[in-house]
Amino acid sequence: MQWKKSSHSISILLAGMQWLFFLFTNTVLVPLSVGHALGLADPDIAASMQRSFILTGLLCIVQALWGHRFALMDGPAGVWWGLVLGICSSAPAMGMDASAAAASLTGGFLLSGVVAVALTLLGFLKLLQRVFTPIVMGVYLLLLTFQLANTFFKGMIGYNADGKWDLQLAGLSMFIISVVSFIHMKGKGKLGQFSLLGGMIVGWIAYTAFFGSGGVSKTVAEAGTTLIGLWLPWGKPVFDPGIVLVGLLAGLVNMTNTITSLIAAGRLYQENAEEKQFVRSLLFTNVFSIIGGCFGLIPFGTFASSVGFLENTKVLSRSALITGAAMLILVGIVPALSGWLTGLPISVGSAVLFVAYLQMFGTAIRSFNGTAFNAKTIYRVALPILTGIGIMNVPVSAFADFPPLLTPIASNGLVVGVILAIVMEKIVRWENYETTPSGTDVLKESVSPG
Repeated sequence: MQWKKSSHSISILLAGMQWLFFLFTNTVLVPLSVGHALGLADPDIAASMQRSFILTGLLCIVQALWGHRFALMDGPAGVWWGLVLGICSSAPAMGMDASAAAASLTGGFLLSGVVAVALTLLGFLKLLQRVFTPIVMGVYLLLLTFQLANTFFKGMIGYNADGKWDLQLAGLSMFIISVVSFIHMKGKGKLGQFSLLGGMIVGWIAYTAFFGSGGVSKTVAEAGTTLIGLWLPWGKPVFDPGIVLVGLLAGLVNMTNTITSLIAAGRLYQENAEEKQFVRSLLFTNVFSIIGGCFGLIPFGTFASSVGFLENTKVLSRSALITGAAMLILVGIVPALSGWLTGLPISVGSAVLFVAYLQMFGTAIRSFNGTAFNAKTIYRVALPILTGIGIMNVPVSAFADFPPLLTPIASNGLVVGVILAIVMEKIVRWENYETTPSGTDVLKESVSPG
């Protein structure tokens, strides 16, 4: 009996380490990229990273114990991340310098969080659940998969600003992917559950052997000496009408992300998420978003991508997530640990997460189960998905002639695709087109001219 308890404890510890790498890799680039976009000094970026680690870890623990109670990551929201970077790049066109943009973003963060809390308490969730049908959820998950796969693919091949990639890094990444896939598919017993951790460790060792040390930023890692930093480091909140409006839209999209995540997680746990879980999750997420906004952090959201992580590892225990989140908090508190973990090569983390997110493709496809597709009904899925992917492959500079405040939304393929899917679900009665034509009719349609 004692041996079984020890074995279980070791399994939880290893699973927690696996969660630590997942949480860290999905968190570290956000304050780094936002800090550079706002022109912050390295010590300020380092302090922001530490605050992000601490609050992300705390939110994950709170959600696992009292919120949605699933083993899901809650961290810096991807929708907000893209929006913030878009606003920073278009700030000059709006007549703002970096400090003015930062103050306006802080106001947008705080107001969006307050509005989201109010809408949740007023029962707005029921309306969102009616809008977010299985088709919309499937479109969202597929677009999220494509977006993440594209991001991590570029990271694992060393794609740079000149449009070139590093063949040596790409070769190492293929090796890491092979290691992760082999452990996942061939590993017996619990070994297969730690494929991501194994790939991360082997990849890091291999990278060090071939390329030496490498990581996010040596300067930032060494500068991390501030635990909490200043209150309102981006300045006193300014409520710019345009940024507030775009921020409220991003907040609504972020709320639908929570719905998607919990529904997908419920299927994985073979239980339906209850309304109180949605409500608690949204309340905790947005309360932490308000707190984070006061410390110069972008709003939080529940990561639908962690469903792919769970499907890959098969470790559904909340204890594993709580262990990993506690480790992340410790990393944020101790600068030396932050400095060590930021030495993780971006290409290694990207290659491992690329494999982890492959599972999300299957989750998205299963969202369409029971839906009849034919030459007409395929539009309800194909149009929003292909439109979103098309926008993802268009550089932001192509939207230069758009109104500055629309650029962050119009240039975001995920947001545009989801909005298009929602609109199509509401204005088209697809059930009128679900009758599958006979094989003869299909043949006639396919050979008819015009």
